[in-house]
Amino acid sequence: MNLKIIIGGIVIVAAVVFGALSFMESNVEYMGFDKAISSKKKVQVKGVWLKDKESFFEASTRQFSFYMKDESGVEQKVIYGGARPNNFEIADAIVVKGKYENGTFNASEILTKCPSKYEAKPATGNTGM
Repeated sequence: MNLKIIIGGIVIVAAVVFGALSFMESNVEYMGFDKAISSKKKVQVKGVWLKDKESFFEASTRQFSFYMKDESGVEQKVIYGGARPNNFEIADAIVVKGKYENGTFNASEILTKCPSKYEAKPATGNTGM
């Protein structure tokens, strides 16, 4: 058999395997904190920041910690290995990606959902006539 065909086949199989593994890694499921506790894989949790609970950035460990409540009302401490996102305070919702470990949710990524500046403003009832 021709050596070029064998090498080409190996390259194609390796590319398909690499693509499948990359897809499995990037396919992160949404769930609440209650299900994330029992899950052993990386998950996404959507919720809101609990502004009345403590949140701080620890400079020595470079970790930002805060509390959030998911869509089903479960409150959880989140530790993120990085600084607080710039628009964290004005976010309508927060999505954290990571794993639940040792009593906290360890986030590897924080996504903020901010209010749109393109949304229509509520009518005031004054027609200007």
